Amino acid sequence: MNQIDSEAVSFSPDDAVLVLEDGQVYVGEPYGAVGRTTGEIVFATGMTGYQETLTDPSYDRQIVVQTFPHIGDTGINEEDPESSRIWVAGYVVRDPSPTVSNWRATGSLDDDLVREGIVGISRIDTRKLVRHLRSAGVMRAGIFSGDVLKDEQGRIRSIDSLIDEVKATPQMKGLSLYDEVSTKQAYTIEPCGEFAGKEPLFTVAAVDLGIKAMTPHRMAERGCRVHVVPSTITFDELQALNPDGVFFSNGPGDPEQADPEVELLRKVLDAGYPFFGICFGNQLLGRALGFGTYKLKFGHRGINQPVKDLTTGKVEVTAHNHGFAVDAPIGETVVSPFDSGRYGKVFVSHIDLNDNVVEGLQCVDIPAFSVQYHPEAAAGPHDAAYLFDRFVDLMNTSKEEHRNA
Repeated sequence: MNQIDSEAVSFSPDDAVLVLEDGQVYVGEPYGAVGRTTGEIVFATGMTGYQETLTDPSYDRQIVVQTFPHIGDTGINEEDPESSRIWVAGYVVRDPSPTVSNWRATGSLDDDLVREGIVGISRIDTRKLVRHLRSAGVMRAGIFSGDVLKDEQGRIRSIDSLIDEVKATPQMKGLSLYDEVSTKQAYTIEPCGEFAGKEPLFTVAAVDLGIKAMTPHRMAERGCRVHVVPSTITFDELQALNPDGVFFSNGPGDPEQADPEVELLRKVLDAGYPFFGICFGNQLLGRALGFGTYKLKFGHRGINQPVKDLTTGKVEVTAHNHGFAVDAPIGETVVSPFDSGRYGKVFVSHIDLNDNVVEGLQCVDIPAFSVQYHPEAAAGPHDAAYLFDRFVDLMNTSKEEHRNA
């Protein structure tokens, strides 16, 4: 059920109620934990990969709506999580699977949501909800179920009181969240696959701003030893790792609220380290170069986004999860605005073909590039895996130049 006229909505503590800050109300069934949660409500368009979505730290403080109607068919397993926990603030699905059918499954999605305290709602018209978010834009929302739907006197709460609770939730724009999701202790991923047990070809310092587990794995597959370090690392500590290259990961929150990371990145660029950034890392490179960032109306979240690599003309289908973007000119090479062109020239290397949003930056005069999407593809297509090869090539070129200097 869904209802715009909040005065006509009826529900009981046995129901789950989704309330948007603009007054839309959806009444369904509890899914996962029972209780309350609030956050920014967004939608993800992937037909597969719900476990990777739930455990992506970039979804911190966001309520995720799955556009694919059937969720939970393959249960959960111990191989697919992208971090050590579920990060979404809440979960919205239409038809949760009543059974689990997969040879890798170790349990049901519903049980996992309950175990981690993730409040969700099911049996609502997610198609209508997503159409509304596409037209009105993402916004704050709340899911309420069980006793939280009653007031202190035991009476059913009014929709207005639920909306007030939603409106008390901080907006995503202006939030700094990368420290919240970053690792507290550094750890190392050793070369794997054909490079397992061998001396690393390169050493990478990967700054964890909400990193997905598959990202350092993709580098390890290419012979890299990857030191995953906290967002609080200093430049001196980073240098002490003697890296051949530096990587900034994806992550949640507003890039305008990441001044310490921008300053760290500028020191990395000043020192001449080859740099690669993904998602939040792309936005931070944009800021370090002097460009602005802005919030998208409803963002890109899913595993079917068409992106054009302007350096090759190739179109690739890619995985995305971002609500902010870099504001940089498309179709021309320009002098980077920061400090009168301190970092030389730069151009937009990738664009989203749905809306022409900037999806990548390529520096001309320094060894640095970034993309807004997720080439690690967990979940998602592997069209963009070549970007990790570009990073390896960049480190190799830099190493040879220093050797011949």
